Amino acid sequence: MSAEVVAVSGIAAGGDGVGRLGDGRAVFLPRTAPGERVTVRAGSLRMHRTFARGEAAEIVEPAAARVSPACPHYLADHCGGCQLQHLSYEAQLQAKRTIVGDALRRIGKLDIPDPNITAAGEQWRYRTEISLAVRQRRERSRDAAPLVAGFHPYDSPERVFPLVDCLIADARLMSLWRQLQSHLQLLPEGVTRLTLRLGKEGTRHLVVESAGEPWAGRTADRLRAALIQAEEAGEVVCWWHPVDGAPRVVAGPATGFPATAFAAANPAMGTAVRRWAVEGLGDVSGKQAWDLYGGIGDTALLLAERGARVVSVDADEKAVAWARGRSDLAAFGDRVRCIAGRAEDVLSGLPEPQAVVVSPPRSGLHWDITLRLTGDPVSSVAYVSCDPATLARDLQRLSVNYQVRAVQAFDLFPQTAHVETVVHLEAAR
Repeated sequence: MSAEVVAVSGIAAGGDGVGRLGDGRAVFLPRTAPGERVTVRAGSLRMHRTFARGEAAEIVEPAAARVSPACPHYLADHCGGCQLQHLSYEAQLQAKRTIVGDALRRIGKLDIPDPNITAAGEQWRYRTEISLAVRQRRERSRDAAPLVAGFHPYDSPERVFPLVDCLIADARLMSLWRQLQSHLQLLPEGVTRLTLRLGKEGTRHLVVESAGEPWAGRTADRLRAALIQAEEAGEVVCWWHPVDGAPRVVAGPATGFPATAFAAANPAMGTAVRRWAVEGLGDVSGKQAWDLYGGIGDTALLLAERGARVVSVDADEKAVAWARGRSDLAAFGDRVRCIAGRAEDVLSGLPEPQAVVVSPPRSGLHWDITLRLTGDPVSSVAYVSCDPATLARDLQRLSVNYQVRAVQAFDLFPQTAHVETVVHLEAAR
C-alpha cells in the first residue's frame, strides 16, 4: 500500500502544518510548511472523529519558505520548545497573522482580516526564562551524571533529552546552565524541574522544584558559590520550590525581583506590547484606569506616566509586593494603587473606570469580569492576549456591547508558534 501524499495548506495553532486526507479529514503534521506535498509516515496516523495527527515521512515537494533549522536539537532530538524553525522568519510571521485572524473569524465570529504583526527585534537569544524537566538517568555509568535535564521531544512528551544549548535563550542563562551541569549532584533529592531566569536587575535566578526533602541551605550555598565563580560572575540566587508549597530563597539575597512572579520572557517585545495597548486607549489624563492581571506594575507605570489614576490588580502576592516597592511607581503617590487578589473577587470595590487594560492568562477572562464589562460598558478597553482562541471567545462575548477598533499581533517568541495579540475595544454607541 503506497504512502498517502498530503498537500499542506497552512499552519495551525500550535505550529503543525495542516492538510487533508483522502477522506476529507483534516490532518496535522508537525514540521511541515504551507505549499508542501508530503508523504505520511506509515503507522503514524492517529485518527479522531473529525481530524487526524501524523508524521511526515518525506517532503515530496518542499516549500520555498523551508529553511535549515539552526538548532541541532530541533531535528536530532525533536525538541518541543520550538515549532517553526523550519520556516523562514517571514513565513513564521505570516503563519502567526493567519493563526490570529482565523481564530477571530472562526471562534469570535468577527468579520476582520488577518492583523498586522510587529516583528521581534531579535530572532535568537531573546528568552529571559527557560524551564527544564529533570529525570533520573535510566542507565547509570561512572562517567555520566545521575540526572538528565533538558526539554521534551514534541512526539514523546514523557521523555527528556539532555540540553546542550537553547538558541532562543539569553546567553547569560546558557552560561549559567553550562556552569550548573557540573554540579547537578548538589541539587536536592527528588528534583523534577529547573527554571533559569534573568531578573529585572540582571540577577540570574535558579528555581529548583522538588518533591523530596527540603533543599539544605548548606548544599544550596555550595552550589551558588560554584556558580558565581564563573568569569562572567554576576549575582546568582537559588530558590527551592516544593511541589506542594511556596517557593523561597535558600541561597543568595532574598530581596529584589521575585523570580516566581510573572513577567514577559522577552522584555523588549513585552514593552512594545504594553505601549501599544496603553497608547490605543487615547487620552487617559485625569481618568480612572484599571490594570487587571497587572503583574509587577509595568502597565500601571505606563498608564500613570500618561496621567491616569490607576488601580492594578494581580493574584500573585509577590508580584504585587514588588510593584508596591518600585520607586518609579511610588513617585506617583496615591495615583497608583496595587492590590493583591483575584481580579474577579475585587471588582465590586474598585472605582468606576473610564479605561481598562486586561492581560489575562491563557484561560482568558474570568466570566465575572466579562459580565462586569458588558453590564456597565467602559468607553475604552485594551485586551492583551497570549492565546488567540480564548481571545476570540472573549471578544465574541464582549461583542454585545463593544466594537473592535484595532487589532495588532506581536511576535514575542520567534521560532515558536506563540503569538501575542492586542485588541482595542470601544463601547458600542
